Amino acid sequence: MKPLEKFLKKQGSHLAGRAGPGPGALQRRQSVSRLLLPGFLREPGEGEPGAGPEPGGDGRCLELRSPSSFSSEELSPASGEPPLSPAPAAPGCCGCGCGCGWSPGPPASPERLLAALLERLGGGLASHGPGCGTDVLLDDLILTHSLFLPTEHLLQQLHQHFLLASGDPSPGWEEGAALPRKRAVLSVLLRFLETYQGILQEEESAGKVIKDLYLLLMKDASLYPELEDEILKLHQLVETVELKVPEESPPPSKQVKPLFRHFRRIDSCLQTRVAFRGSDEIFCRVYMPDHSYVTIRSRLSASVQDILAAVTEKLQYSEEPSAREEALLLVVVASSGEKAVLQPCEECVFTTLGINSHLFACSKETVESLVPLPEEVQVSPGDTEIHRVEAEEIANHMTAFHWELFRCVHELEFVDYVFHGERGRRETANLELLLQRCSEVQSWVATELLLCESLGKRAHLLKKFIKIAAVCKQNQDMLSFYAVVMGLDNAAVSRLRLTWEKLPSKFKSLFRKFETLTDPGRNHKAYREALCRMKAPLIPFVPLILKDLTFVHEGSKTLLDGLVNLEKLHSIAEKVRTIRKYRSRPLCLDLEASPSQLQTKAYVRQFQVIDNQNLLFELSYKLEASSQ
Repeated sequence: MKPLEKFLKKQGSHLAGRAGPGPGALQRRQSVSRLLLPGFLREPGEGEPGAGPEPGGDGRCLELRSPSSFSSEELSPASGEPPLSPAPAAPGCCGCGCGCGWSPGPPASPERLLAALLERLGGGLASHGPGCGTDVLLDDLILTHSLFLPTEHLLQQLHQHFLLASGDPSPGWEEGAALPRKRAVLSVLLRFLETYQGILQEEESAGKVIKDLYLLLMKDASLYPELEDEILKLHQLVETVELKVPEESPPPSKQVKPLFRHFRRIDSCLQTRVAFRGSDEIFCRVYMPDHSYVTIRSRLSASVQDILAAVTEKLQYSEEPSAREEALLLVVVASSGEKAVLQPCEECVFTTLGINSHLFACSKETVESLVPLPEEVQVSPGDTEIHRVEAEEIANHMTAFHWELFRCVHELEFVDYVFHGERGRRETANLELLLQRCSEVQSWVATELLLCESLGKRAHLLKKFIKIAAVCKQNQDMLSFYAVVMGLDNAAVSRLRLTWEKLPSKFKSLFRKFETLTDPGRNHKAYREALCRMKAPLIPFVPLILKDLTFVHEGSKTLLDGLVNLEKLHSIAEKVRTIRKYRSRPLCLDLEASPSQLQTKAYVRQFQVIDNQNLLFELSYKLEASSQ
């Protein structure tokens, strides 16, 4: 199952139909929670009753489907919607005066596409301004090349073109054009390094080719003084990237990072979030059937086989090393009791765990006897931090934290997540953690409301959550805004008729506006229009970006008879450039560093939530036995 599908499946049940409240009461719209259903999930029959959870269920069920099963109607925007990306500019309208506006051109083979780009760049960078056709084509290729030309192959092609630059002229190049040809290769390499940066730390094969190409360029530095600035920039980038080369000595061990949610340490949660890479080492607990556990130190990208080897070593098994991995299975157990046995070849499983899911190591015979950890199903009603803190403070701390998480996501993770190019899941770890956080906020809203036993306090808390959503929207944190609204639309919360009736009419009206903004109708038209009016910095609702990329992915082929579909690549790159625009300016929030503010910051960054929808329904029915 794809990670996005796992994320969507973890969102809890669809908004259950609840009995209609009395006249004048807030009418709840059930379409809001469809937002996380970008064609991957479909509702069961509309006439299905949903007043409460079925035995052993969690309200209305969701049918999970893989993207390959989409119909064209489900993937395409509603009629009258604007296209996913703007139409390509006509030649000569890029504004730089070079007469090279973006044009898709005919399909070409990957190698010919790269050669054509180098030919256009060979005309001299001075004639191409930012955003011109050649610059856009270069950016398109760098952002999407993994879909049709593996990184190592791309770099080898650049290496070959650079070697040919000093030799005999090839078709498309004038004799004696060595300098512009080498400058063209250098331009592509510089853009590649600027775009990939830290991701290349995981590309050992790419590191060797880049090093060889770098050494060739450095040799030419004295022959071509015109390239001095570019070569200096290349030198700085290569030093920054810290390339891995197989034959070199291994780099010094990195500091072990506490993975999000796996260790609740105040000191670590208060630190600024940094991006995770596959080679990073983390601590993680692996539990036994009796709920004892071992703490292992592992690479984030470690395979299940590697994790089991570390566990068996900790447990000091007496079997031979060849049998150790076969003696145990690695199983993910969710708080609801759902189990999933992981395959030995699976990698980077830590970032795909659910909010309250844990890893268990056990024999094949004991898989069925596994039960969730006791603390995941115990609840302690009472006033938590949210009752003592103003809504604005909580919303601001949420925005600050989610901005950190959003900044950690490399723009290419969005492409890899949907298209699964040459790189593996380890390069989408930061995106997966951000998606988990979105799910966590939804569960947090429901948890806090359903653990509040007093009707008056619960109504006041409901009003506070609507205030939090309003401040998040004002902060242009649409991820938090959506998550809070969807948490309020959780079936176990929306059925609390008495609680909603005590909500002041002003907040009922405000929440109706929020539901209108999050309405998925006409391809989320209301949200998209609101987003267009915002300026950076902003945090978008990330699952919708993944939906749009999936639409592009399923709408056309990347390669047809070995030729690259340039229009598709341009649509993908345009979406990635939108993400760049959202992060083009820093976020500035005035947050104090007082002890009370640090306490709020710790609370926001480590929510204690219930993600078991059955348990949420149980709490809901204890608070209000009937919604009639």
